[in-house]
Amino acid sequence: MCITWIVYALFIALLVWGGKFAGFGSARFHGDSSGLGVTKSVRGIAAAGIILHHISQESAFQKAGAIQAFCNIGFIFVAVFFFWSGFGLIKSLGSKPDYLKGFMKKRVLRVLVIPFYVSVILYAPLHLLSGGPMTATHWICNFLGITMMNEYAWYPIVAAILYAAFCLAFRKLRGDGPRFVLMAAVILAMGLLFCVSGHFAWWAGEKNWWLTRLGWEKAKWWMQMKIFWFSGEWWVNSCPAFLVGMLFARHEEGIRAWFARAYWRKLFLLALLTAALTGLSAFGQWKFGYWTEFSGRGPGIQDKMLTYLMQVPQAMIVVALMFAVMLKYHASNPVTRFMGNLSLETYMMNLMALSAFRFLLYRGTAPDGDPLPYYWAGSGNLALYAAAVIAATIALALPYRWLCDLARRPLTA
Repeated sequence: MCITWIVYALFIALLVWGGKFAGFGSARFHGDSSGLGVTKSVRGIAAAGIILHHISQESAFQKAGAIQAFCNIGFIFVAVFFFWSGFGLIKSLGSKPDYLKGFMKKRVLRVLVIPFYVSVILYAPLHLLSGGPMTATHWICNFLGITMMNEYAWYPIVAAILYAAFCLAFRKLRGDGPRFVLMAAVILAMGLLFCVSGHFAWWAGEKNWWLTRLGWEKAKWWMQMKIFWFSGEWWVNSCPAFLVGMLFARHEEGIRAWFARAYWRKLFLLALLTAALTGLSAFGQWKFGYWTEFSGRGPGIQDKMLTYLMQVPQAMIVVALMFAVMLKYHASNPVTRFMGNLSLETYMMNLMALSAFRFLLYRGTAPDGDPLPYYWAGSGNLALYAAAVIAATIALALPYRWLCDLARRPLTA
């Protein structure tokens, strides 16, 4: 479809506009490849990719086959954020005296917790306008953050856990070995927790209760999908990139020196390894899969674990390849810098924009009463929906940032 090629062309333009190439010599690298200005633009590209990923997952886009290159790579874009977050923490720890003093207040409460609860307040009216009836208990759990008012708000929760683990590791442990082992253990524990908990409360009823529509209709609200923390692989499959970022920051000079010897050969081998591990991840998802609850064999915990362990290497190698490419080439332009500065805000407001304009895609229920909507998947309305969602996401992100800044003011003292 025309919209597909337009979106692909515009996204490639973001990668090319303002691009800088360091030259073909193996030892000729950008000195600022991991600098704040460059990495901010990379985050901006990832933020744009996540918005397109969410759009591509709409049923109408799925049926039309539009922009499907973005459908299954959302976790890669999130891995970019985790990589540079871990990288930045180690660099700041080494360059800023007393960096860990007040860390939980400055980096966790102000940057992650407050935006999470501001989004809870903003999404409450959306639930009132578009959602079904909610019990008082459900409302209370949502406002407390025990359950998810905004199902996309998992990122600040996971980031807060990783930041807290970082603070604990570097405050209480001696030596990089134990510290990085603790970080790896926390990341692995989160992954395995999802594998056990699954996508919903599978354990709350008879075996396979969810396989019939009647099972879902009778299920209590807390038994549904996307209610509790870690109810989905998207919570955990990109987190290993955080550890890679920490390790690369700690050993950056050695990594740069290693690549300076036969860079192009090593880049080629790294790309081959990335392709191989991407194939391994795809095989794991095809052979075992995350959505094993619908196999008819119960929750399928073992299959989830195998899939997760086969996808983790992909998340880790892709960001390593990104780092290697950026030694030679990176791009920065007004759009990527703008999106980089609003990356968290656009992510948190994206669901609101997606929900607000779904009337452009769906025309109600099917004639037989099936709850699945009609798809109105012409190129024109798909393009209009994508443009509206992107514009609304950015428009909502600006007042959301202002509200977050307002909520932070009592903590500035």
